[in-house]
Amino acid sequence: MAESTIQNYDVIVVGSGASGGWACKRLAESGLKVALLEAGRPQSSANFSEHIPAFELKYRNLAPKIVRKTRPIQSQMGDVCNEYTQDWFVNDIEEPYTTPADKPFNWLGRLRMTGGRTNVWGRVSLRFSDWDFKAASHDGYGEDWPISYKDIAPYYDLVEKYVGITGMAEGLEELPDGQFQPPMALNCQESVFRDRVKQKMGRTATLTRSANLTQSLNGRGPCHYCGPCERGCVTKSYFNSAFTTVADALKSGNCTLISNAMAFKVLMDADRNRARGVLYIDRITRAPREIQARAVILCAQSQESARILLNSANSQYPNGLANSSGVLGHYLMAHVRSAGGRGEFPELAPSPSLSAPIKPLGIYIVRFRNTKGNPPFKKFLRGYGYECDSNFDFNWGAPGFGEAYKKALREPRSEFSLTGFGEVLPRWDNFVEIDQEVRDVYGIPVLKIHMSDGENENAMIKDIAESAGEMLEAAGAKNILTRANPSAPRWAVHEAGVARMGSDPKTSVLDQFQQTHDIKNLFVMDASGFTSNPCQNPTLTIMALCVRSCDHLMDEMKRSNI
Repeated sequence: MAESTIQNYDVIVVGSGASGGWACKRLAESGLKVALLEAGRPQSSANFSEHIPAFELKYRNLAPKIVRKTRPIQSQMGDVCNEYTQDWFVNDIEEPYTTPADKPFNWLGRLRMTGGRTNVWGRVSLRFSDWDFKAASHDGYGEDWPISYKDIAPYYDLVEKYVGITGMAEGLEELPDGQFQPPMALNCQESVFRDRVKQKMGRTATLTRSANLTQSLNGRGPCHYCGPCERGCVTKSYFNSAFTTVADALKSGNCTLISNAMAFKVLMDADRNRARGVLYIDRITRAPREIQARAVILCAQSQESARILLNSANSQYPNGLANSSGVLGHYLMAHVRSAGGRGEFPELAPSPSLSAPIKPLGIYIVRFRNTKGNPPFKKFLRGYGYECDSNFDFNWGAPGFGEAYKKALREPRSEFSLTGFGEVLPRWDNFVEIDQEVRDVYGIPVLKIHMSDGENENAMIKDIAESAGEMLEAAGAKNILTRANPSAPRWAVHEAGVARMGSDPKTSVLDQFQQTHDIKNLFVMDASGFTSNPCQNPTLTIMALCVRSCDHLMDEMKRSNI
């Protein structure tokens, strides 16, 4: 028998990441009593290590096999999950998932810390446009979102002003400008590449719009260019919900953080067709517990939220909670990120230094396929953008000994790399389901993930590589190499779509406010609701949608509809 908590909450929020943090902040600061269920432990600046050199670590960050023992999947993000941060991530042995033998999938970025993925995210913050929300109207594939850009634009403004985004205005319809802090400066490689690609090919390369401050904001300091953002930030210069939105919610006095709470299922009052609470497992004691509230919001991350709903199946909803449509779990999308290119600009390389400032992110090449003013691209639908890195370093592979080696070591090495991020079309046969044969250490049935490239993605991957080579050549790069690999198993950590929004309850799980069609006091406010997954990084849109949906929830509560 699960232990119950007295019903004194208005809302339960599951998950404390990008959306969960905003839900708690918006609701708690409005006076609602919020219970925040977080599967991991509290985050603290004491856990941050961005200024600690590797030689101070036990294994000098040179023993990846140690990390792989408990995190064989997570450690494949070697630049993020390593000796510095491994204990932030899920233990893959204790919390497994399964896949078909012919469809490998790396479910990466599974965090067990307050703040979720915002502890280690890449911070790329890009708006969607009506080329994304209404993509089906442009090319006939899939479904339009049940919202337009004008519906979400005010919430983009609100979120950006709070988060703090460095960026450059470009005036592009396919990548709308936002509320930017002053831009970080481009280096020589970036400036030359931007100018030449624009001049010769008409394509826009802009400063990557990033959630890193360049001016102080709400007690947070500007970026000091130390480099490893994924290891934390004592000055709170990048957006992490743990020390921004969640902290604000707790400060209001109306939010209670319940840590180490593994959400198992949503509990129902069948007589009224209402969610009445959540059953969770205490990670420390392994005891089941119940908590109750007027409304439930799932913000656990796309696959995790789908897992909770599927595990909540009952006699009324035998195929998963709020799944009268049968759509729940289907239309899983991520981003292809397996193609791109790199080259060198040796004449632009400065003298290398171990103490040089390190800019958090480089430049972003805006989508140029299937956009306004251009004929439809014949090889595939939708489009892709590029995240670009500009690296300068010592010649660590220098030959020789003594003075000759020292001289060769100091010869600068430059590299400019492009990684394409492409849209994956929503397909019914990309889906998640419960694997009833496997449970995690908490006794919760795990997911089985079915994900593969389709013909559209394969054609896009090839074009990403070819276009990367063309742009590097146009910019004057030397020693150009390109790559075009299958996505599986290393997709981008941008999963979406398994409880999609739509106007028709027969073909979607959520409405435009991320409220389940079937159960009016149950919401899903992470990327599960995405109707499509545009090539832009999803986090900014996740946050803006969440604030909009929370405002709707509060309006419904005032009308006593919830």
